[in-house]
Amino acid sequence: MTVFEEILTTRAAEAGIVLTAAQTAQFAVYNEMLIDWNTRMNLTALTAPADVAVKHIIDSLAAYDAALFDGAATLIDVGTGAGLPGIPLAVYAPHIRVTLMDALQKRVRFLMEVTAAMELTNTRCIHARAEEAARQAEHREHYDIAVSRAVARMPVLLEYALPFVRVGGTFLALKGRAYAAEAAEGAGAARRLGGGAVAARPVHLPGLDDVRAILSVRKEKPTPKEYPRRQVK
Repeated sequence: MTVFEEILTTRAAEAGIVLTAAQTAQFAVYNEMLIDWNTRMNLTALTAPADVAVKHIIDSLAAYDAALFDGAATLIDVGTGAGLPGIPLAVYAPHIRVTLMDALQKRVRFLMEVTAAMELTNTRCIHARAEEAARQAEHREHYDIAVSRAVARMPVLLEYALPFVRVGGTFLALKGRAYAAEAAEGAGAARRLGGGAVAARPVHLPGLDDVRAILSVRKEKPTPKEYPRRQVK
């Protein structure tokens, strides 16, 4: 077992996440390729084994909630970047079909190669801008879950992501220290876009003393046709 795999296994257990040997091996492939590709393009500023294990993978898995994910079939990661949180969630919830969407073609190439190397059969990678894809029939109000991590402030993020969610589905935003202020800031946008209240679930990452939370919004009615706007503010 590599140093990365040992750190990931230990820290995941501390977070109450049980990974199989096969899942750990898949994440090891992800770590290796992330570090390699990062020498040629900007994917992440965090490359130490402990950082990738905790701040990327376990942080992504903090979005997992069995009550929500067990009954879901489709998920879209809006502005996935290096595949976070979508790739870890695809590994951990293999019954869900995960769409990884990013606006930069170079990142999409990385996503396609890394998911193939990880032998993930439940993912697809799409090169698209959220404000354009959310207007397409194949994506609009199609997904049980939409997720996003570190893309924008909550009102903007809701306008990007909530149009992808079907009525009865849920949007999850992975947020940091300012999550309470962002939840309050996003309340009006959530209502305007067809969502309910913004709920917060604080999470703790093992070995870290920072503050993080998962903000969730349930889709209660269809998003008005004018959203998302071409220029989201």
